[in-house]
Formats: sequence, structure tokens, C-alpha cells
Amino acid sequence: MRLNPKRSHARRCAVVFLAAWTVAAAQSPSPPLDSIDQRVQPCMVCHGKEGRATSDGYYPRIAGKPAGYLFNQLINFRNGHRHFPMMTYLVERQSDAYLQEMADYFARQDLPYPPPQALSVPPAVLARGEQLVMEGDASQRIPACRSCHGARLVGVAPAVPSLLGLPRDYLMAQIGAWKNGTRRAAAPDCMAEVAKDLSPADVNAVASWLATQPVPENAKADAEFAEPPPRQCGSIPDHTSTSAP
Repeated sequence: MRLNPKRSHARRCAVVFLAAWTVAAAQSPSPPLDSIDQRVQPCMVCHGKEGRATSDGYYPRIAGKPAGYLFNQLINFRNGHRHFPMMTYLVERQSDAYLQEMADYFARQDLPYPPPQALSVPPAVLARGEQLVMEGDASQRIPACRSCHGARLVGVAPAVPSLLGLPRDYLMAQIGAWKNGTRRAAAPDCMAEVAKDLSPADVNAVASWLATQPVPENAKADAEFAEPPPRQCGSIPDHTSTSAP
């Protein structure tokens, strides 16, 4: 039988990942067996204790993100709309119910954020990033980031994520993935449309400005949109309404 190279690579990565998890687990008290606390321990090898994120500049924080958003991403990894070997290997055989349980677990975490990144970025780049995030650029058909991610940029329940508290490298990588089609979402895929209109310089500007912003004290996602989002998004339920479903 001929092995699928992608699946084989994912499994090799997972072996390394699980070995690291075994070492990490041995160094801390174990939660009760077969509890959700115990079953999400592998997630914390990359995403940090309780999903706070690590300091290596790539893996994102998942603690406190809207449950609908986290569930959508787990489904996307399982169904091939997002690509990262270790994530794919961990979720490819999991049921919707179990993935929802994982999403709910991390959404319940209410933990402090670290200070924003200290980056050496020219003021003009930060000014351009702030413009795109807060106002958009009508001449380039780019809507303001906050028009979908909330006026405070902390996301909108149940499925729109925060843009704050994320490393610049991660933000740039994800926008790049939207641009080249290696990250996708339910149609109509509004983020893919926006990303394709962003130049490389604007991607850097947006990611740099967002990464340097402090997270507000109340960082939970907004309950509803202040105004209807400017584009239809398949990942946002009832996107024509100003009320969160």
C-alpha cells in the first residue's frame, strides 16, 4: 500500500509533538483522566498553558476566543480548509461534538494578556496600519478591519475573532494564507476577498499596528455588531443583522 506523503508528514510531525507533550505533562500535575481538562492538554504544547499562547511569535492565543470561531477553525483543519500538519492529525478523526467541546473549553478561559509586542517599525507604517484597521481604504476596496472584528477589535460573538493580543508574525502568516488560498472559510469567503486586495506593504502595516496595540481590560468579544458588516461572510451567522444570533 502506498502512503499519502502529506498524511505521512503529518504523522511524523505529530510524533514529535506528542513526545514534547509527554515531557511537558510529566513536569506538571495531571488533571483527572478523561476529563476535558485532560483531553485538551496536547493543545497547550503549542498554544501555551490554558491557551494563553507562547512567546515564539507564531502560535496564536486561543483562550477567550469566541466558541463559534474556535469551532469553525477546528472544522476547517479537519476538512482541509486550513493546513498545519499537527493540527490536522489531532482533529482529523474527531466528531463535531468533541470539537465543539474543545472550543467551548477554551472560550471559557478568562486570562490576562501580556503587554503588546515592542516592534521597531517606522511611524509611517504604523499610521498606514491604523488607517486600514480603523477606516479602511475605499480607493483600494478595503473595508476597515473593525467593521467586521468589532469597534474594539476584540471580535463579535459567536464567530468573529479578536485581532488584538496576536504576534505580528502570526497575523502576517494568516493574511498571506488567505491571499494564496491555503486558508479558506465558508463561502462567501470575505477574508479571502479582503486579503487579495491588500498589498504586501499593507499586510505588514496592518499586522504591525495590531501587534503593538494593548488589549482592553474587558477583552471578551462584543455581543453584537454596531452596524451590519460591509460584506457577506459565510462564517458569520445572520450577517445581515445587527444583532448577534
